[in-house]
Amino acid sequence: LWRSREGDLLLEEVRVSFWSDTSKASSALYVACPLPVLGSVDCPPDTLTVPSASFRRNPCRLKVQRDDPSWALVGPCHPQQNISPSPAAVAINVAGNDKTQTLESKISCFYLRKGSEQYSKATSEQLPIDRHSHIYTSERMSLFKAREWWSTIVGNKEEFDQGCLCVANVDNSSSVQDKIIVGSYMGFLRIYNPHPIKPGHAMQAEDMLLEVQLCEPILQVEVGKFVSGTELLHLAVLHCKKLCVYAVSGSLGNTEHGNQYQLKRMYEHNLYRTAYNMTHGPFGGIKGQDLICVQSVDGMLMLFEQESYSFGRFLPGFLLPGPLTYSSRTDSFITVSSCRQVESYRYQVLALAKDAEIQETEQQKIGSGKKLAVDWISNIGEQALDVCVVSFNQLVSSIFVLGERNLFCFKDNGQIRFIKKLDHSPSCFLPYSVKRNMNINIFPKLLTYVVVSGTAINTLIGNHNSILHVYQDVTLKWATQLPHIPVAARLGKLLNLKGVIVTLSDSGYLQCSYLGTDPSLFQAPKVEARSINYAEYDAEMNKLQKIIKEVRKIKDILPKSEKSEDFALGQAVDSEIKAGVIPSVTIKIEVESRLPTLTKLTVCVPCPLALTQNFFIFELESSVSKTVVLSAFRKGNYLPADLEGSVIASYNTATGAPRVAQCTFRLPLRLVCFPAQPSKTASQKLTIDTNKPTVSLITLFSDFADQIDEDQLNVLGFQLLAGSRITLLASKTSREYLIN
Repeated sequence: LWRSREGDLLLEEVRVSFWSDTSKASSALYVACPLPVLGSVDCPPDTLTVPSASFRRNPCRLKVQRDDPSWALVGPCHPQQNISPSPAAVAINVAGNDKTQTLESKISCFYLRKGSEQYSKATSEQLPIDRHSHIYTSERMSLFKAREWWSTIVGNKEEFDQGCLCVANVDNSSSVQDKIIVGSYMGFLRIYNPHPIKPGHAMQAEDMLLEVQLCEPILQVEVGKFVSGTELLHLAVLHCKKLCVYAVSGSLGNTEHGNQYQLKRMYEHNLYRTAYNMTHGPFGGIKGQDLICVQSVDGMLMLFEQESYSFGRFLPGFLLPGPLTYSSRTDSFITVSSCRQVESYRYQVLALAKDAEIQETEQQKIGSGKKLAVDWISNIGEQALDVCVVSFNQLVSSIFVLGERNLFCFKDNGQIRFIKKLDHSPSCFLPYSVKRNMNINIFPKLLTYVVVSGTAINTLIGNHNSILHVYQDVTLKWATQLPHIPVAARLGKLLNLKGVIVTLSDSGYLQCSYLGTDPSLFQAPKVEARSINYAEYDAEMNKLQKIIKEVRKIKDILPKSEKSEDFALGQAVDSEIKAGVIPSVTIKIEVESRLPTLTKLTVCVPCPLALTQNFFIFELESSVSKTVVLSAFRKGNYLPADLEGSVIASYNTATGAPRVAQCTFRLPLRLVCFPAQPSKTASQKLTIDTNKPTVSLITLFSDFADQIDEDQLNVLGFQLLAGSRITLLASKTSREYLIN
């Protein structure tokens, strides 16, 4: 069911034939139209139920009016294989121009959904089900849906990101029509020129101008004036270890297959560092040319002056790469560091910076680069997804940063212009400026709006709820539902249509859409009104109040807390270390209960320390204690985080309530180290100042008292079993401890 560009209905009725098993009427049938319908259903679509008794012989009918966007029917159905469809049908009558006509036509297909299973069946001589048709639920519902103008699935099981989409006149055609360039992580480069027969139709074969597989994954595609001696647009493709610039050209075809397009490589640069992203622009104020800046994953900015490599500079304090863009008004590079700061670096400062490290003979080798001095810094307190610069003219520009939860707008000097808090997690954005008193025609005869403010900025923000928001500064102007989660969004001029929104998902769903005003209203099912029986409610209330009064007569509603002497848990650690290949220490745990109970005992020590047994289950008799003996030893060649262990005992009281008792113990230090001769030299030194006089080391380390010399009571040496030697010195004159 579709409509023409003038809004006239081309099909007035759709008959859907399906079958059912009347003995099994518990499952549901969903029928959806692949294309939107103008009209409104008289009753809610999801509440129409066809009785199984009259299901086969009496087709039900729905009357649809002109303003309905979609329809769906629900009825009992049980799909079975190898069964001929029963003669049942559902008819939809559409009223248009104050007339109700009945025209028979076939729907392309329908699909059945039972639980998590989905069945589809296409009628003969028809296409399979359209991949865009689905049942919209209230969770995904939006007042307006994006009006699809053209769409396709790019590739097969390929992955895409925000840098994989570009819209520009890459072939330099005289009609100045934009083309859609898409690169994938599988290395495929595709160029599209959409020509839909009707809005919403799928891609035709001639819509794809070029498809070529390159040698490496494509990280980003950009279009600009990248070749010297000409101002024609060329295509720059960024790979992990290579930057290539291509020329896209077309030639008229002599056959009915159409024009032919070629991809010619103009030059390439081999990168000695792994690339992350790139930006381009007239660096240094150059006229008629675009230079390229590539950011590596280790924080180096590599600048290329078209066919030649210019220089490279390291970002100071770099940890992880972030989004990168260029501001032509201030001649600066804008990025967001891993410190969650927006940083600006001027091109002239970058070009004149001193060497960061020793310059090797070959440029771009590991270890070569320049240090930068930052122009300004602004802390945004969150990671950034993307950054973009929008210029109104040569005097005013704004820097937009899309964060995880906020949209930031800065002036070109780093001052905050505004911050917009977002309600949903964003996935991509696209800011663009609007000139004063300019009519923006999103789609002919559907929507035209006028922007009267010359300083207004429109921003498209897509989120993970598949909704595209249109903001003007901080004011939400439009919200539209998309059939996918966009990771990249662009605006383009396609077939003389300005402002076509091009979106791309991470799985390759490419769509050209426009903003429409046909609502998709969700009507909640009617709730059956029930008469209130006040007498029944009063009787139930009196019954509950009687139960509450009986409970209040009991003095102790809450159970009494057990006395401390009902269950006792104790521990003792032997100070003597058993010598041997593996040093060990004995631990004794004593458990006593006033009442007979089943006890579960768990003992834990930090790794790499281990126990001979760490779990016990035993019956405790009344007022009889039980002692558990186990040993702790080192199992590993590294130090534990601490020497504290824990004992947890779980038991049940006389009423059956579960209880837990816990105690801790500390293992001796000699379990992980032994005395050693103090050393005067050390590679690391740590001084601890205190506000009280130093304590004798014999008091702190009583288990090492026999190893301390009488003339050196303030010095003690330790040899860790992991291999390190430590010397501890307590100052006699000052309040300091020195650890070597």
